[in-house]
Order: sequence, then structure tokens, then C-alpha cells
Amino acid sequence: MMKKHTAILLLGGNQGQRRRMLASARNQIELQAGRMLQQSSLYETEPWGFEAEQLFLNQVVVIETTCQPRELLEMLLDIEKDLGREAAAPGSGYSSRVIDIDILFYDRQIIDTPSLQVPHPQLHKRRFTLEPLREVAPDLRHPVLQKTTTQLLNECQDPSGVHKVKS
Repeated sequence: MMKKHTAILLLGGNQGQRRRMLASARNQIELQAGRMLQQSSLYETEPWGFEAEQLFLNQVVVIETTCQPRELLEMLLDIEKDLGREAAAPGSGYSSRVIDIDILFYDRQIIDTPSLQVPHPQLHKRRFTLEPLREVAPDLRHPVLQKTTTQLLNECQDPSGVHKVKS
């Protein structure tokens, strides 16, 4: 029997039918990567690191997967591509997108390679990540920073607006 792992992912996008895109991403993740254990509410958030006309819709999901971290990353990149995400030009910085799927945590592992860093290296700086993460895992301890999600959110300096969306 294959070992099961827990991965926490952040889904987001600010182009097109945002709710439909997140639903499609959740469906594809469940079909290809693993069983959905939890999902946060949807949060409407300001763009981070750039200006855009349309606000982002973000959500955190927790999955159980038999994929190894690199395999999961490749699968998520394929899902993004299948859903219409276009690769950004190298060095172009942050931009609007139809879908973005980030691995926030993978079990309690610390992974630091050129192509994959887990825990996500920016998560503690981003209110749009911490708000939905706290909803599903308020007491999760960051394995590098040794603080809970709630502590990280309380210390977050990000001034961006983040608002839970009514269902």
C-alpha cells in the first residue's frame, strides 16, 4: 500500500470566471492528485506585489495524496496549464492569472530545491494565504518558523485587504 501524505495547497486567480475556475481546479486536483480532506471558504483579495483591475479569489485546500512532492508539483503545473494558465515571461514578476496552485505544506517536510520550496517561502508574508489557512489549520506549526498559522497571521505586516466571500 502506498504511503499517504497530507498536502496543503493555495488556489487563486483573478481572470475569467473565478469561482468556476477554482471549482475546476478542485475537481482536477481530486481526480489526479488525491482526496480532498478540507477546503476553506473563498476569500476575495487584493493583488499582491502588482496592480490589477480584478481582485483575486483564493482558497486553501487540504488533500491526502500518494504523490511525492516533485510529482505533486508537476501534476499541479499540468492542471494549471490544462485550465488555461499561460506561463509568465521569465523575470516578469507577478501578474494576473486564471489559476495559480501553490504547495504551502507537504506533511511536516522542509524542501529547498531550485524548483520547489516547501513550506512556501512567502506564505508568512501574505494575508491572502494566511486567512484561509487559519480557517482550516489554525494550530498548524510552521516547521521552519516554529509558529502557528494563527501566530503568523497575527504578526503579518501585509496591509492587503482580504474578505471572506459569502457562499
